[in-house]
Amino acid sequence: MKQNTHTNHLLWLTVATIFISTSGSLGKFIDMPTPVLIWWRSGLAAVFLFLFCKYKSISLKIESKKDRWTFLFAALFMAAHWITYFYALKLSNVAIGMLTLFTFPVITALLEAVFTKVKLDPIHILLGILVIIGIYILAPDFNLESAQLQGIILGLLSALCYAIRLLLLKNEVKKYNGTMLMFYQVVIMTIVLIPALLFMDSSNIGSQYPYVLVLALLTTAIGHTMFINSLKYFKVSTASIIASTQPVFGIIIAYFFLNEIPASNTFIGGSLILATVINESIRSKKT
Repeated sequence: MKQNTHTNHLLWLTVATIFISTSGSLGKFIDMPTPVLIWWRSGLAAVFLFLFCKYKSISLKIESKKDRWTFLFAALFMAAHWITYFYALKLSNVAIGMLTLFTFPVITALLEAVFTKVKLDPIHILLGILVIIGIYILAPDFNLESAQLQGIILGLLSALCYAIRLLLLKNEVKKYNGTMLMFYQVVIMTIVLIPALLFMDSSNIGSQYPYVLVLALLTTAIGHTMFINSLKYFKVSTASIIASTQPVFGIIIAYFFLNEIPASNTFIGGSLILATVINESIRSKKT
């Protein structure tokens, strides 16, 4: 019985990972200005998450003024993460966008020594070098006018923003419900990105709303909520290892829905990046 329960939790964690992996193909496919798309994604997700919090009687109370500032800065970095990630997808392809984003675990490990009193582990420097080699293999043409290289740079910037957001929320996760944290982040992003509606064309929502709805509901609200809830049953390191398969799922989804076939250098560089990320996840489980 216990084994069956564990298998079910593992299955739902995998399903959550697949749902989140749809962000790559949807971000590439939806024909809308990126800031406008993120506004719709955030706004719709905020509605879904608010209803979920009410249904589950999850408290939305923020305990202190300091926490409010933390929520605000985390949301700003989350917005920067999503925007740069979607631009990376549009400039390059799903494989490169997702693989460069998944350098964030190693970036997080390196930045942790700056944000906290944790001493920098020399192995993290080695892992960082391996990631750099993987990125180098991903980008055969180091021409700044190359859309592929621009996509890689934006993907790395997205990973950096995501890593900072995770470090900002590290202590908040212990105090607050994960769904509540996600709710406030998308609410803040929705407010901050209102100017995008004034200066960018949003008329395409009429034809793109089914895909935007899937992005907001399936990818963001359901996928992220399921993943956060899985942390009740798995160590963060275990969940991180499974989450590291997102680029793999994302590449498969892009193959079937966008007919994108990654080049051989993408497979080689991506394999090195993923191997480094999985290695760090396993190491963090042991320490």
